[in-house]
Amino acid sequence: MKLENKVAIVTGGSRGIGRAIVLQLASDGAKVIFTYQSSEQVANELAEEVKKNGGEAYCIKADASSFEEAQNVVNFALEKFGSVSILVNNAGATKDNLLLRMSESDFDSVINTNLKSVFNYTKAILKPFLGQRFGKIINISSVVAITGNAGQANYVAAKAGVIGLTKSNAKELASRNINVNAIAPGFIETDMTSKLTDLQKDAILVNVPLKKMGKPEDIAKLVSFLSSSDSDYITGQVIAVDGGMVM
Repeated sequence: MKLENKVAIVTGGSRGIGRAIVLQLASDGAKVIFTYQSSEQVANELAEEVKKNGGEAYCIKADASSFEEAQNVVNFALEKFGSVSILVNNAGATKDNLLLRMSESDFDSVINTNLKSVFNYTKAILKPFLGQRFGKIINISSVVAITGNAGQANYVAAKAGVIGLTKSNAKELASRNINVNAIAPGFIETDMTSKLTDLQKDAILVNVPLKKMGKPEDIAKLVSFLSSSDSDYITGQVIAVDGGMVM
């Protein structure tokens, strides 16, 4: 297995894309620590599913917007396994509204969950990564960070910030053999997109050359690749997984 003896931290790992990432990394041999915000039962069920499949996973309740809680998660991983090799910054939230109606608290909340969380976990993991002169950081952004999207100024700003952080951190950390890349998912079948009407989905697919929505597993497979030695010469990249929506 290509990730055997590797240890991964996945933020926001209990549902949707995060869940698929946890399952994929574990199936590829990694020991996985994943965080959740509110769905304790769902998180525990996922950890049990990994174990039943012969893997090893642990879930921790943590607020991704808190640096202190991010440091606690990293400390847990180090105490449990002695090292960490992979960080997947996946935690995210939306509070959509037109800018005219968007509250300051909704803007701040989405920025903190989607963008500050990447700073928190990356900073928390740096000391062990720098010490071992190795690490893989994969940040989950979005295609709307590239295209913009009406009614999502907070989310788009946060995800665009993730791209900026990815590129800056890749340049800072390359000399220490630490790869930093971002994935920009398009429209993926998750709880978030399940709320869309058929009419809304059809309107979206008009702009998707492959004429279908992606699956969480499409993202998870790329995360696995970027976590492995197969991607050792790739850093600072933003890879869209969007059916050709952005070219």
